[in-house]
Amino acid sequence: MKHLLTLLVLTLLLTSCSKNPEQFIEHLNGYWEIESVTLADGTKKEYTVNETIDFITITDSLKGFRKKMQPRFDGKYDTSHAIEALELRLENDSLNIYYTTQYDHWKETVLMANTHQLQIVNQNNIVYLYKRFTPITTE
Repeated sequence: MKHLLTLLVLTLLLTSCSKNPEQFIEHLNGYWEIESVTLADGTKKEYTVNETIDFITITDSLKGFRKKMQPRFDGKYDTSHAIEALELRLENDSLNIYYTTQYDHWKETVLMANTHQLQIVNQNNIVYLYKRFTPITTE
């Protein structure tokens, strides 16, 4: 009986543990393209082709920026030069991204980030699923 109780407690502890959001930080840098968007009502839109992608860069101080890029066939990128400054904060077991432009500021929460995917939810409960961008090659 004691072993069964110990096993039950251990199982509960292991299944209730969540991922450490601090581990998401190392995966944020790079080029990302939207794979799908899920609205708050559950409606989902898939994206098979994207004209723009997001470039994210984070420094050791947990600050950085995001900007929209347009990939070209020669492997280079065009950009609008509009930059969204960002700051990462670990709050309440979540990794939050605080964006600032001269016109607005907002917060998004990273739900998941790994080598291949990034999932973010905004304040309107819209969930964005990104995949790592693979450059276009003509060779």
